[in-house]
Order: sequence, then C-alpha cells, then structure tokens
Amino acid sequence: MTLLHVSVFGQSLQEIQNVKVDNLSDAQIEQLIKRGEAQGLNEQQMLNMAAERGMPAAEVAKLRQRVNTLKSGGRPEQQTQRSGVGSQLRQLQGQQTQPDLFDSLRKSDPYYDLTPTQKKIFGYKLFHNRDLTFNPSLNVPTPQGYVVGAGDQLLIDVYGASQQAYDLTINPDGRIFIPNVGPIQVGGSSIAAATGRIKSALTRIYSGLSGTNPNTFLDVRLGNIRTVSVSMVGELVRPGTYTLPSFSSPFNALFAAGGPNENGSFRHIQIYRDNKLVTEVDIYNFLIGGDFTSSVNLQDNDVIIVPPVRSRVEIQGPVRRQGLFETRPSENLEDLIQFAGGFSSQAFRDRLTVTRMTGSEMRVEDVEAANFPVFFPKDGDTYRVGEILNRFENRVQITGALMRPGTFALNQGMGIRDLVARAQGLREDAFVNRATLYRTKGDFSLEILPVDIRAILNGEEEDIVLRREDVLNIPSIYDLREEYYVKISGEVNRPGAFAFGENMTVADLVLKAGGFKESATASKIEVARRVKDDISGKLAEIIILDIDKELKVSGTKALEPLRPFDHVIIRRSPGFQREQLVRVDGEAFFPGEYAIARADERLSDLVSRAGGLNPYAYPKGATLIRRNEFYKDLSEDEIKAATLTKVKANISRDSLDRTESDKILSSRIDRKIAESKSSEQAERESMDVGDFRQQSIMDLGEAQEGVGQIQIKDTELIGINLEAILRNPYGSDDLILREGDVLSIPRELQTVRMRGEVLYPTSARYRVHSGFKDYISRAGGFTEKSRRGRSYVVYANGDVQRTKKFLFINSYPPIEPGAEIIVPTKPEREPMSVQGWVGLATSLTTLVILIDRVRN
Repeated sequence: MTLLHVSVFGQSLQEIQNVKVDNLSDAQIEQLIKRGEAQGLNEQQMLNMAAERGMPAAEVAKLRQRVNTLKSGGRPEQQTQRSGVGSQLRQLQGQQTQPDLFDSLRKSDPYYDLTPTQKKIFGYKLFHNRDLTFNPSLNVPTPQGYVVGAGDQLLIDVYGASQQAYDLTINPDGRIFIPNVGPIQVGGSSIAAATGRIKSALTRIYSGLSGTNPNTFLDVRLGNIRTVSVSMVGELVRPGTYTLPSFSSPFNALFAAGGPNENGSFRHIQIYRDNKLVTEVDIYNFLIGGDFTSSVNLQDNDVIIVPPVRSRVEIQGPVRRQGLFETRPSENLEDLIQFAGGFSSQAFRDRLTVTRMTGSEMRVEDVEAANFPVFFPKDGDTYRVGEILNRFENRVQITGALMRPGTFALNQGMGIRDLVARAQGLREDAFVNRATLYRTKGDFSLEILPVDIRAILNGEEEDIVLRREDVLNIPSIYDLREEYYVKISGEVNRPGAFAFGENMTVADLVLKAGGFKESATASKIEVARRVKDDISGKLAEIIILDIDKELKVSGTKALEPLRPFDHVIIRRSPGFQREQLVRVDGEAFFPGEYAIARADERLSDLVSRAGGLNPYAYPKGATLIRRNEFYKDLSEDEIKAATLTKVKANISRDSLDRTESDKILSSRIDRKIAESKSSEQAERESMDVGDFRQQSIMDLGEAQEGVGQIQIKDTELIGINLEAILRNPYGSDDLILREGDVLSIPRELQTVRMRGEVLYPTSARYRVHSGFKDYISRAGGFTEKSRRGRSYVVYANGDVQRTKKFLFINSYPPIEPGAEIIVPTKPEREPMSVQGWVGLATSLTTLVILIDRVRN
C-alpha cells in the first residue's frame, strides 16, 4: 500500500508503517512536498512527521533520498515502474479531488506539525492546541478598574426623579461630549474615576444627583470596547504587530503570535510600556498552578518581548511527564520534579543521575534523594530517573493441591509448614509423599529440592526455611496418573466416553449414555477390557453380559463393576429392521412410494403392487434408477431429528392452549434433537468406505494425464427389459429391489434425438423402417470432426449399444423410439514437426538401403 493510497481512500494513517517509497512516483513525491510547504512544513519536519507516525527508518531514508534527487533534477532508475503505479492510481481516482493528507494528519494528531524537540518542550503545545483559546470574554460586568481610552463606548443611564440615557464614544482627545453639559475629560481614567467626573458634570443639570438625600441616580457602563495595538517581538512563532481587544491579557497576545518558539523563554516574558518594563510573565504559573490572572491589561502601543531561553534542562524516565523544562536560578531539583508531575509508580526515587556539561567535557553525577532540595539544575542538564527492579524482595509462591494456592509475603524465619497453613492446608487429593521446592540461587540458577510434605507437617522432619522467590509445588494424585474414563458405543442414545467412577456398572454407564435405542439387543453385550501383564498375545479380555430394558444385568460377571478404560459395546438386534422405501414413477395405475415387504422382493412384485401398467405405458423405455455406494443417505440420527421436528410442529399446530404435558414433551424433543445433531456431526467427521473410494477415484483421475477431474455420481441408470420381466417373473432379468430404487415407466415415445458431431443436432419423429444413417441424414449428416466408428445409441431404458466394424465397414446399432444417437468428436492430433518428418524420411531411406542390400 502506498502513501497515496492512504490519502486517496481516506484510510487510517496508522497504516503509514506499510508505506513503500519505491512504489511512489515522482509526481506523487512532488505533490507531497507541495502540500507540506503549503502547511508551513519544511523537508525535515515532513520526514520527522513520517517517522513519528510509524514509517520504518529504512523507508524514511528512501524518502529523504527521493526528495533530494528531485530537488537536484535527477530521476531514479525505478521511475518507469513508479510512473506506471501513479498512472493506475490516477485512473482509480478519476476526476475526484484528492483529500489533503495533512488535513487527515491534523484530525488524527493536533500537534502533527511540531518537531520531536518542540513536543518535548514543556508548555510548547499550549499555544498550538486549536481546541484551546485565550480570547477574552466580553460578557462580564464592567470592571471598575478598567482604564478607558479613545474608542471606548460609554453607556450612561440617569434614573430616578429624572431619566435620561446617553450613548457616547470617547474621542481621540480622551473626551466625551454630553449635550447641555459640554466636554468631559475621561481618557486615561478608570471606570470608577470617570463615573465620578461624569456625575459631577451632570449635577449642573440634574440637581437630584447631589445632596444627602438624592432622588436621581447615575450608572456608567462600557458598551463596545476599543482595540489596542500590541507589538510582539523576540523568540516567537509569528512575531509582529497585533490588534487586540482592550480587555486582552498578555496570554491573549502570546496565543495570537503562536507562543514562544523553540528557543523562546516561557518564564521571562517582558511587557514594556512607554519604554519602561512593566512586568514579567511566567507561563509556568498557569501550567503548574492554573493562575490565569495578570497584573496588567494590555494598552495601546505596548511591547511584549520574548527573550531566548536562559536555562533549560531535560528529565527522562518514569515521571508523569518527560520533556524539556525551563528553570530559574532559585529553583532546585524538587521544583523540577514537580514540573514533571512527580515520579510515576515505576520510578526509583532514591537517586537520580544527571549528565552535566562542564565547559570542556561531559560529567555524570548521582544525586541522592536527601540532596534534592539543595541541588540546583544548570542549563543543558539531563536527568535520568531509574526504574524499580522487576523482582520481589519478599515473595514466595505455592501451587498445586491446596485450598488457596497463590503468592504470599515472606516473613522472617517462615518455613514450609507456615506457607501451607497460609494456603489454608492441603486438599484431599494432595500427593503428600513428595513435593518440589524450586529455589533461585544467588547466581540466578535454578535449584530443585525434594520435600516430604507429610513428614514436615507431622513434625517427623525438620522444617525448611524459605527464601525469597521460592516456589513450592504440591501435586495432586490425579496429576500423576492417566485420566480414567470408560467408553460405550453401539445402540445407545448418546455413545461416547464418560468419566470413570468407582463401583460404576454397565447399567450406570447405559444410564449415562441416555439408555438403549429401540434397535438395541438385550443379550450378548460385550465389555472389552484392557489386558495387563500378559505376554501370551492376548489383546483384550471380552466379557459377555445380558441386560434387559429395565437395566438389570445377568451373567457370570453381572455384579462386577467396570474398570478404567473398559469399552461397552451394545449390539443391534438381529430382528430389527427400519422400513425401506422404493418408488414407482410414470405410467402405472398406482404410482408412488412402497415399502419393501421382503428381502427378496423383485421388480415384478413392485409392478404388481402398483396395479400393473396402464394402456399408455411404454415398457421398453422403463428405467431403474438405483443409488450406488457414493450415495449419502440420511443417518438414523438425522432421520430421527427430522421426525421429531415434525412431531413438535404438530404439537404446536394442534394445540391452541398447550397443556403442561405438551410443554414437557416439546422440551424433551428439543433435547433429543440437539443430541441427534451432535451425534450426526461426529459421524460426519469420520470417513467411511464410500468416502475413501470416492476420494481415491477422484485422485486417480487427477493423476492421469488427459483424464482430468472425474465427476462422481451417487445414482445410476440401470437398463432393464420390463417386458421380459413381466413375461417371466423371478427370472434372470427380474432384479431384487434395494432401498431408494425408482422404477420409471414413461409414456410411449415417438422421437429420436441426434447429438454430437452432426451438422444440425435435433430430434426427429420415429419411423419404423428408418435406420441409423436415415436419422443422421435428418440431422444434416456427419461433420468433418465426427468419429463415425465410435458412434453409439442410448436407448430409452438406459441400455447403450456402440457401432461395430466388420472388414472396415461400420455396423450401426438399431434405432428404437426414445433412443438418442451420440456422435463423438475426433481427438485433435498435433501436426508432425519438421524434426519428425526428417526422422521419418531418414528411417525410410535406411529401410530402402537395407532391402537393396538384401536383394544383392
């Protein structure tokens, strides 16, 4: 995927790590450069941005080389390939406008245009966060300390015994003009002072404003405020002169100018007024303490200077925020850690390592925690905070057959007996003869100590004192032996393997397996038992038992319980037979499905049960459709599930208000259906003989060159002579019926079909005295590609006869109603090559020479 793919289709920029620079065309690289320059990014910033977004270093190096090559006017060797990729992309894009890659970057990372160094400077992101604004709020009560000036709007309300409203704007001389009063000088005065002057002037026309009991009152407030021009100089992102509302603070001006740049100070921002230093602003007061107030409001012609940073240090490691911090001479290492948000939980707090420049070389110092208040950072320092060790100083663990295994604190003198007690003792299945203590030695190698838990807990042996990181494992008796189970298969509802239990009998296992199926026999149940310590060649001990439907077992070992790994086999009753269906289709008096009554029932019996043939039947065209070994019939479980589903549907349909017995029956049917489906799934996963033969035939076809894939059909057409069967029932032509057989008896057929290599494949009306060639002539004759000697006829009953030859003369098969003539195609033969002709000529020449020599 290329970078342009990401841009065009708006995919996530997290995929930039998959960018392949070699797949980018020069036009795409040039477009990328132009878009970066339009966003104010230089070449290095673009490469830094790509690296930060996950582009591999090798691809960043390739991108840098491509950019340099384009600037120098060169063209890489892979230009042709990349141009082809670019052309394909342009076809995909069509005439649509490409989304801006940098717009997508801005949405995913608000600080995408900052370099890694700028992102590390504490406070730098403050003025580049577009979701944050320092614009002053104008919806506030008029501040009494606000100094009015030219351009401010004063709203004066006189109310009480006299009422009057004035809307006045201060002129450039700092005066307002009140009708019938005259000009009043208010410029440079606070709101409180200006209100006093205005009241004094209005007393001349409103006498009620003065006196001990005035009846007229005055209110002065600001309307529209003026703007002030402030010059921003020094180490700023966008220095210049800015016009701001007169309510603006130094933060508003700094935000408008983009804040200090990479070299600018955040702690010594100077405000000059009338060539005098008014105050210094420390942005850290806002970043650390949230102090947004300022001692001064900006006035017209104020100058804000951002000097270069005086002292900047870096702190790395597990602190809340790593980065570059500006320090004052009076601030110590504790203040720096406070700027970094304090230590994180992973920090090693007892000591810091500082790398300091001495003027001629670098020096490393260790600062202990006790010296933090008296250690003062210097410009260029790098402080590294270490991490705590990934190990435990007092951990021990116990696992295995305990009530509460886990991790515990190691106390002084703690032993194995104490550890087992903390785990609330052993479980009943604990193997107490031997446990294992895993101990980590001083050189971090593993030592394994055998432990006799029973002896230690009983006080027969001396307790073992534990050490840090010891792990005690007490196994279960079941961990040390094979898991016991028993199996049952055959005619039960849920065959499979079940957990072995002491004193379990065959009846218990049959009960677990859901009981017998209807087809199960109650006699000669076999139990196959594993043989131990027998070298005579005996593979299994076979136990024969009888059990009735009430689960009562009889036999010589009827009361003997099962042993682990016994396999109980329930046989099918020899007298159980599920109904087998056949079908008669077509021209019989009673077509439809019929159940096979006897194992030797034949086609003649089926026709007789169907009422015989009706007057329209064409017995010569009768066909028997029979399933072969590849047919996938429904299993007994599938048949049972389908039948039970119908039973449940009939319960719901027959009952308006279902009784309690209906609900119980429905729930029971649901459970049986689920069991049948799980059983049929297991049967489906096991390959039977038919599956194996089918796969073998298909593999053989693929292996033979020119054969191709063989299509396996699960049913076959068997040609029968129904007339002969009905004339001689139980004769050699009368086949025994099998489940799924379909006897198809068509109506009398009157057409013959021609297919294959004839000029006009069609069907023609059957004529009694017409032969093979007559029907070929009706189809326009043979084509040039026809293989006449291989033509054959498929008769209506499924029989096939091929063309025979006698002394190079074709003897074609006879034609009957409903027959289909097939003319195959000649195989294509490759023309003999020049080498073949030369070889043939050489052989003939040699043969002629030999004959001539023999004659002579």
